[in-house]
Amino acid sequence: MKKFSIVVLSVLTLIFLAACGSSEESSDSGESKGTINLAVTSWTSTVPPTKIARIIIEDMGYEVQETQADVSSTFVGLSRGDSDVYMDSWMPAHENQMEKYSDSIEKVSTSYDNANTGLTIPSNIEGINKVSDLKGKEDQFGNKIYGIEEGAGATEMMRDLIDEADLDVELVPSSEGGMLAQAQRKMSSDEPVIFYGWRPHSMFNKYDIKVLEDDYEVFTPSTVNVLANEGLEEKAPDVYAFLQNWSISIDDVEEMITKIEDGADEREVAQEWIDNNQDKVNKMLENE
Repeated sequence: MKKFSIVVLSVLTLIFLAACGSSEESSDSGESKGTINLAVTSWTSTVPPTKIARIIIEDMGYEVQETQADVSSTFVGLSRGDSDVYMDSWMPAHENQMEKYSDSIEKVSTSYDNANTGLTIPSNIEGINKVSDLKGKEDQFGNKIYGIEEGAGATEMMRDLIDEADLDVELVPSSEGGMLAQAQRKMSSDEPVIFYGWRPHSMFNKYDIKVLEDDYEVFTPSTVNVLANEGLEEKAPDVYAFLQNWSISIDDVEEMITKIEDGADEREVAQEWIDNNQDKVNKMLENE
């Protein structure tokens, strides 16, 4: 009887220890390391890198939130620490915002460079290949240039370029979607149109268009960067280290944008990129 009691006690002890271990393991694996807030602008180029970063940061044990805002609000949020990271900052378009908030926002890494941007027209319009060629021909385009939203650095640069080139045009700001819808309507009717174009974007896969050479050097090839609030390194050093190693090709971003616009789920497209680029992801994470 005594022997039986000892056996039962031993079994109960093992069950108790196993349960404790299982509980602790579950607690460790389920416990969040904190929340990382990703700022998200409405541009299609913002979505793929943001979704990829979100999946990776979640796998690191963090909760991730996304905050939708225009560019001006995004920089204010980053400067205050309301947002931690912005994956799609364009330079030199965002130089003014960076200078304004240089004491609270830092550039962490470069996603890709040589992103062409500027005034864009249908490729079949002959005799207009650079911005200066537009002078005296503005009426062909209804004396209008269609751009993205107010507050974007590119919008102010468009105004600067119009002044530099002394063009007799009105800049019509809109959302990215509104601008492209207007451009598509014009092109569908074979009407000349000028609008703001940039890579990476599916517009270059869908339409036969060209970016005009900027002989006034207002628009130069852009560099796309990851920005962070200066407190991120202390708040989440592993996330900061991962983002320092971040990079992606412009071709990959453009391919993902096209898939998403064709109806694919944003997160599934991001996960597919991660699965197909695991070696690259591992290198991004090797110092975290």
